[in-house]
Amino acid sequence: MLTAATVVSVLVVLLVLAAWRNDYLISSDKGVTSAEVLSAGRLRSAVMYVTPDGETHNPKVGVLYPTNLTAGERIRVEYNREDPDLVRVEGRDVRVAIPPALSVIVVVWLVALPTLWLLARLRGRRPRPS
Repeated sequence: MLTAATVVSVLVVLLVLAAWRNDYLISSDKGVTSAEVLSAGRLRSAVMYVTPDGETHNPKVGVLYPTNLTAGERIRVEYNREDPDLVRVEGRDVRVAIPPALSVIVVVWLVALPTLWLLARLRGRRPRPS
């Protein structure tokens, strides 16, 4: 249980660090344009947009920070001009990912710690073989 809780916590921290890295890459060479939301979900939304060079982009992994989007909606996006498939909803950044990440870590440890305590207590009550 301790190992599982630690692994989940580390993975969540790595996800936040990856989001921070993506934000850094977008901000370091940022382009801004409007996009159409093709499909919208809580965890993934597909968008299509055209960069100033006339290229149409529909990133396979979708747009970063996709919450509260609606299919057919026109939104502003920020993208990395060197890698236009790295795109986020304008005005959103890693700060959007921190509260859910922290809540996952808190819930995991709220389950893990009492479970570990209970298991330790049960081990202590077992009769010892003679």
